[in-house]
Amino acid sequence: MNPAGRAWSAADLAAVHRTIESYYSTRFRQFGATPLGVDWSCVATQEMRFVQLLKLCEIGADCSLNDLGCGYGALLALLARRHPASAIDYLGIELSAAMVRSARRRWRGQPGCRFVQGEACPRQADYSLASGIFNVQLDQPCDLWEAFIRTTLDGLAASSRRGFSVNFIAAPAGRAIEAGLYATTPGPWLGYCASRFDAAVELVTGYGLREFTLLVRLPRVA
Repeated sequence: MNPAGRAWSAADLAAVHRTIESYYSTRFRQFGATPLGVDWSCVATQEMRFVQLLKLCEIGADCSLNDLGCGYGALLALLARRHPASAIDYLGIELSAAMVRSARRRWRGQPGCRFVQGEACPRQADYSLASGIFNVQLDQPCDLWEAFIRTTLDGLAASSRRGFSVNFIAAPAGRAIEAGLYATTPGPWLGYCASRFDAAVELVTGYGLREFTLLVRLPRVA
């Protein structure tokens, strides 16, 4: 809710998406298809986050995966190394048109691989994941940003048959977070996912980064 007590509107959330798109498109123009181009420091930490998110997934021959905020498709390189025998049905979703164009060129000819521009997953898959999409709040009011997070989590749950995984910057104890970033403790978002989706939620920490990952396993539908 906003300070006046009203729910944030669809127009407010659309404005948030435009701000995010502008920020990441600018980064991408500066740094290209590199970790810096999607606001990560290096390949090692970028892939370390992917490893945590993928702990949710039982990847087999017929596994389908949505990658929300896919950037230039960096996750595919890790999947190719770790699961070379699996024909994963992969869909990357990204707000930045420039990143989508780059990803399509980069992964042209890759079987079972597509990229679309958008703010939400347009199909249901076995699993959905999102790496770092809640971190860069910029100058958005905190309650609007958290409305954006809730809306995004709702969309991830609706587009996932088995579950979804996300990560957050962990709020540092005793000191302020860097301006423009969103940091939080696990409790509120773990509780939101568990109660709203009737999900089993696993908290992953201790992997050397100041953040945490939530693995949200959804109830099986008979």
